[in-house]
Amino acid sequence: MWKGFLVGLVVANGFEWVAHKYILHGTHRSGKPRYSPVPDSMKSHWEHHREVRKQDFHDDGYVQGISNWRTKNEIVSLAVVAGVSSVLFYPVSKGMAAAAVYSACNYYYIHRRAHLEPDWAMKKIPWHYDHHMNSNQDANWCVTKPWFDYILGTRVISSENLQEQNPLGIALPQPITKGLNFVAERYFPAKWVEKVSKLELKVEV
Repeated sequence: MWKGFLVGLVVANGFEWVAHKYILHGTHRSGKPRYSPVPDSMKSHWEHHREVRKQDFHDDGYVQGISNWRTKNEIVSLAVVAGVSSVLFYPVSKGMAAAAVYSACNYYYIHRRAHLEPDWAMKKIPWHYDHHMNSNQDANWCVTKPWFDYILGTRVISSENLQEQNPLGIALPQPITKGLNFVAERYFPAKWVEKVSKLELKVEV
């Protein structure tokens, strides 16, 4: 079961990357608005971006709870994804089914806490802080762990204090971290950009 659970965590992180990039942000279309197969979720997410930009990473929607339509949309979406995934995975692997439910709950906990406690977010999930406050918001798609951003070359770091200890985003002994960083720098290097001032920050729609 544990092997299935670990595989499920990797699958969930990959889905996190895909859903964030193609559903929540939408894809560019020449001369037209971005396209998302779930337009309400894209609308909700871009409103989330505007709120976060205006309030130094805070989002009051999480204080309001389900009375806020964006928070309610996120909870319902996560519940649907977790429910469907667990039903599909269960015949193959109970561990993967459990990972689907865990990952959805963990995503909401981490995302909510991050936007209520920006200092915690900068320390624990700097890749997501970079996603919102970096000059390039079409990068850093992972929220809980930066795995697929490294694998797919979309981890963009804006400053040294927003660089995680290692590409797994997990606190590990220094020798292991040093080895992981060596491999990442050689095969999956992160990109770097200069952080812009607050006056220059914009939200693209």
